[in-house]
Amino acid sequence: MEFLEIGGSEPFRSYWEMYLSRGLLLIFVVDSADHNRLPEAKKHLHQLIGTNPILPLVVFANKQDLEAAYRITDIHEALALSEVGNDRKMFLFGTQVTENGSEIPSVMQDAKDLIAHLAADVQGPRPGPLCSCQSKSP
Repeated sequence: MEFLEIGGSEPFRSYWEMYLSRGLLLIFVVDSADHNRLPEAKKHLHQLIGTNPILPLVVFANKQDLEAAYRITDIHEALALSEVGNDRKMFLFGTQVTENGSEIPSVMQDAKDLIAHLAADVQGPRPGPLCSCQSKSP
């Protein structure tokens, strides 16, 4: 699999749609503990997925280990994931750093397996990159 990560800072946002049009699925990463930026993340996410109503979506709600982090159900609501469309495959994972930081959490292994499966399902005769966008303020 080929991944393309495009950061969420303002200068990189102009590249999102260009690369997303060639991607097989969208992986969107949000900071679960940064409540103030979730409305902006929601706006950008819905702009991205609006261009392709069937593009599979995987959302990583990062920093779930922090006390201030929104729970998965709160992230689902804050990003309005119930509005992504009935024809779209959508998955939401809570992620965090492991205690020693060197092991891969089981949820990340599950996510890796799911992403490989989704990519295989949608991959046509010409493979494209998987597109990963992170929502970050300027």
